[in-house]
This record gives sequence, structure tokens and C-alpha cells, in this order.
Amino acid sequence: MAGTTVAAQTRQREYLEMAQLHGSVSEPVLDTMNFLNEVTHRYPDAISFAPGRPYDGFFDTEQVFTHIRRYLDHLAEQGSSPADIRTALYQYGPTAGQIRQIIADSLRADEDTDVPAESIVVTVGAQEAMLLVLRALFAGPDDVLLVSSPCYVGITGAARLLDVAVRPVEEREDGFHAADLEAAVLAERARGRRPRAFYVVPDHSNPSGNTMGPKAREELLELAERHDFLVLEDSPYRQVSPGTPLPTLKSRDRARRVVHLGSYSKTVFPGARVGFVVADQRVRDAMGGERLFADELAKIKSMVTVNTSSLSQAAVAGALLGARGRLSELNAEAAAYYGEAMREVLRRLNARLPAARREALGVRWNEPSGGFFLTMRVPFRVDNTVLTTSAQDFGVIWTPMAHFYPGTGGHHGIRLSISYLTPAEIDEGTARLARFIEAHSASHHNTSGSQ
Repeated sequence: MAGTTVAAQTRQREYLEMAQLHGSVSEPVLDTMNFLNEVTHRYPDAISFAPGRPYDGFFDTEQVFTHIRRYLDHLAEQGSSPADIRTALYQYGPTAGQIRQIIADSLRADEDTDVPAESIVVTVGAQEAMLLVLRALFAGPDDVLLVSSPCYVGITGAARLLDVAVRPVEEREDGFHAADLEAAVLAERARGRRPRAFYVVPDHSNPSGNTMGPKAREELLELAERHDFLVLEDSPYRQVSPGTPLPTLKSRDRARRVVHLGSYSKTVFPGARVGFVVADQRVRDAMGGERLFADELAKIKSMVTVNTSSLSQAAVAGALLGARGRLSELNAEAAAYYGEAMREVLRRLNARLPAARREALGVRWNEPSGGFFLTMRVPFRVDNTVLTTSAQDFGVIWTPMAHFYPGTGGHHGIRLSISYLTPAEIDEGTARLARFIEAHSASHHNTSGSQ
């Protein structure tokens, strides 16, 4: 009998109990990317409008060596010895990053943003920047993060990992409205909670594709100052979009209310995994001493990733140096390509589902001027099961919008990414998508009518 009990206990110890793990591992949002990757691999012949990644055709295998060599030559021109250069390439390097001055110069040249290099922390993609900022800002259970909703799953996923409370602020169909954010701030305060920051993608946002207008940007900055919260600005798509972008929030930030999250995944290449955060806010300690917020973020980074890969920083720095800091010039061809891809998707959708037909079906979509994404509303509910049907029976993959809503919503929405497809794939993919929508709308109508 005793032997049986011991054997049972031994078998139990062979497993980790899910109930004893952190609750975040059970969150559906953390499975979003894994599920989409799984569907893509399971149906390799399907055309996918899901991945928000740059087009492979702009990458040349040899170019990365040119970037690194240019950076090493730059170090030599700046007076670094061969030993210094070897250390810069092979060793860990400073936690806050070794290319901060190059990034600061680029921000000044391309974004009219003048910040000291010391206010920048180079991160492992913008995702780490989000994690660092959230960990530093949110000190207790009454602190709350406001997010423009629908929003990028990376910020809500990071918040869940850190047990940060999230309050969604719903976008309207035409995008962000300051009045909605102010109402959310006041409501949270009435509950006894403290809004610490508002996360937003002002330019061609992921997933909606919306861009915040000039008036809304000014209203947001004024609101942040008046109600004493920070704005976490994430704008990875502005320099890979056609036309002249609107000024960043950070470039108009006179009261140091904006923490700017930067990424080189779309503008240089995602494999480098290099991002940055501009955190020029002042932090005052109990003794009256002052430091930059960036210094506090670097402390946290030292316990998370130690530093960002020196080799990756070298490649990104070389690309920036080659373009004299101007990502707009480096990405001129890419921006034109993505702009044409967006226009082509919209043209093909209009051809496959003309205005009268989509009105009859109850289908509509927005028309972003840039970025990687547009959103479509359909008359039937969409979820992962419906997506699997779309991939299996119609050969087309997209992303359910419900994945991007921190609360509830998005059940009739799909996100389409235009960035990773050739013109031929866009042509065939939109044809398959239209067939799926027609068939599923008819099925939904028949089911609804029989109830």
C-alpha cells in the first residue's frame, strides 16, 4: 500500500501543474502568434495575409557584411584603436547600448527629434523596450495602463506577464478621439486607480491601419500633461509608408510626456532584433538627486538581456550611417512598394466585391494610406475555427481581429497584411478571400434565417 502511494506521488512529480504556473501562460493572447504560425505551416499552399513582416525581396545576403564593415570603419575614423574595435564587436558592450549617438543623430535628421544620446536605451527589439518601460512605471496594483483598442498584442502580452492592469480605450472607425481617452482616465481615477501611461501607434497602426491626425496628436499631448500620465508612442511603420509622415508625438513633446518606442525591424531588418526607447524624463529620488528615466530602464535591462547584441547593433548602425541617418531615404523603395501593395489590395477587393455587392453582404473595409495593415468587417463571427476553414477550404489566411482586443470585441473583424505578398499573390489571394466571404456570408444568412 505504501509502495503504491509512493509510486503515485512519483508520477505526480513528473508533471508541472498548470494551476501552479503564472496565469499569463494560459492567456489566449500569448498563443496568437503560435497559432497563426501553426496554420501557415499546416496549409503551405494557402496565401497568407497574416504576417506583418517586411518583404523578403528587399534583403541581400551580402548587404549585412557591408553594414558591419561601414560601422567598423566609422569607429576607426572616430579614433578607435584595433583593440577597441575588436572589443566593440565581440564583447558584451554597455547595457544601454553602444550606438546611441548614431540613433540620436538619426532621430534628429529624420524625425526632427533632438534628444541626448544618454536618454536612449538600445533594446532587443521594441518588445523589450515595452517590457522595460512597463516594469519601471507600474509599481502597484492600482496603477493602470491605458491602451488604444484594438491594439498590438505585444503590449497587452507584456502587461499580462507583469500583472499590469489594462484598460482599453476603444478607437472609433475614424481612429483615436481624445474625449474617449479623457473619459477613461476619469473613470479609472473614480475607481481609485492611477492611469500611468497610454500606449498608442499613431501612424498606420497595427492592427487597424488608422493614422492619428494632427489635431488629435496635439489634443493627446495636452491631455497627458493636464492629467499627468505618459504616452508610450510606438511607430514602426511611418518610415516604410509612402508620402511625408506627420510629426511624431515625441518631436512635439515639450513637457517630456512621451516615451518613444523605436524599432528597426521594419526599416532595417527584423533578424537584427534591434529597437530602442527614448526616455528623457527626469527621475528624482528621495534625496533630491536626479537621473534620466533611461538610466532606470538600463538597470532593469541589465537583469533581463544584459545588453543588446553588439553584432546586431553594428549591422543596424552601418545601415544608418550609409543613409546619413535618414531611414526615409534607406526605405524609399520599400515605402513605394508597400504603398503600391496597399493600393493593389484595395483595387482587387473593390473588383472582387464591388460597392453594391458588399453593401448587400454587410462587408466593409478601411483604406489606410500606408503601413502594413487594413481591417475588414464581415457579417459573420470570425474566430480561429473559421480561420482554419478559410485556410483549408479556400486557401487563404488572415488574422481574426478579436486577438487584438484586450477586452471583448472584434468578433466580426479580420486584419489583412499587405506587406509580404507579391502582386500575383495579391491577385489570387483577394480572389480566394472574396470566395470565402461570399460562401461564409451565405452560410451565415441561411443559418440565421432558419432560427
